[in-house]
Order: sequence, then structure tokens, then C-alpha cells
Amino acid sequence: MHILLVEDDTVLADGVARLLKGHGMAVDVVGNGNDADAMLLRSEVAAVVLDIGVPGIDGFEVVRRLRARGSRLPVLLLTARDAIQDRVHGLEMGADDYLVKPFATQELVARLKALVRRSTPQVGEFTIGGLSMDPFSKRAKINDKFIDLSAREWAVLEYLVQQTARVVSKQQIIDAILSWGEELTANAVEVYVSRVRLKIVGSGIVIRTIRGFGYMLEKVEQ
Repeated sequence: MHILLVEDDTVLADGVARLLKGHGMAVDVVGNGNDADAMLLRSEVAAVVLDIGVPGIDGFEVVRRLRARGSRLPVLLLTARDAIQDRVHGLEMGADDYLVKPFATQELVARLKALVRRSTPQVGEFTIGGLSMDPFSKRAKINDKFIDLSAREWAVLEYLVQQTARVVSKQQIIDAILSWGEELTANAVEVYVSRVRLKIVGSGIVIRTIRGFGYMLEKVEQ
């Protein structure tokens, strides 16, 4: 997930960038609104984290120009201004969410991931090996036979399938499947992965443990 961070406070920008990178994101950082506007004209990113009070054109104008071009790119505003009129103005300009400084880093990550999830187009039923999953009905089948998955098991399996042949950490799984305010431990992830492993036996896919890194789902020859 590629994020554009627009923040003129270099200490804060460095800290937020390291935080997001630690959660598996790629991050570009610019320090003023003009550079942000120019980058958004030529770069493909998944979302923008935007300080309202940056030099050059301010964050409100960056959002206004972005929406005037017809872009639906998710925008999360960061602001030291806690007045209601500033928040309302930002949302009316087309921002999707906002956080008032100082903010909890965990909340920033969770809100950002939620914005990206909501903006990602839903796809129809997809198949890998003998497993098929329907995101609309939240039902999964192996060789045309339905399998029973809890909501968390479904979410873990869906995320691993989406990341097929890539190694993902327990923290990345947690970030991907939880909404803000929910909690899940690394040990709980191990339990859910173990349960899912048993339920997909015979599907032609396996979940491998990559020691020290996490998990990887891949197809196998049957």
C-alpha cells in the first residue's frame, strides 16, 4: 500500500513515515502543498495523509484540486486546529476523514487502512486451487463443498489469498482484518491460522509458516 504523507514538521513526518513503513506500507513524504499537488498529478498512491497547515497551497486547496480533477483517492487530514468549522470545511472540500494533533499512532494506522479498504472496489467470486470465495455472501467452498468459517477465520483466509505467494507478518494480518477499536493478539492470529489450515486441507493450497517473518499462502501440486 503506497501512501503520500504531506507534513512540513520533519520530526513528525519522519516518525509517521517510520510507523507506516513498519505496518508494511510504502511512504513518500513531501513538505508543502505545491509539491503534494504536483505529485498527485503524476503518482499512483492508495491514500493521502495531509496536514492542513503546510506551506504553499494549504491542505484544503490540495483536496479541492484533487476532487476537481475527479479523483476519489482517500484523504485523511491531520490538523492542529480543533475548531468544528475547520473540520467541517475539510470534509466539505472532499476529505474522507481527519485527526486532530496530537493523535494516537494506532488510530492513524487503523483509520488509514479503513479508508483504503472502503475505497477498494469489491470483486466477484475468486478461485485459487480448489478453493473459491464469494466476498458478497462471505461463503467459501472447496471442490464445490461449502466449508464453515467464522468471521475472523474468513477474514484471515481472504487476506492470505489476496496476498498469495507473499510473506505477511502477524501484524499485517491484524492491521488488515480489524476495524478501529478492536483488538487481536499475535497469539490469536496463530490460533486462527491453525484453524484455517485444517479447514482448507485438500484444496490445493497451503499456509506455510516462514519462521521469523510470518505466513505465506501458496498453491501446491496435488
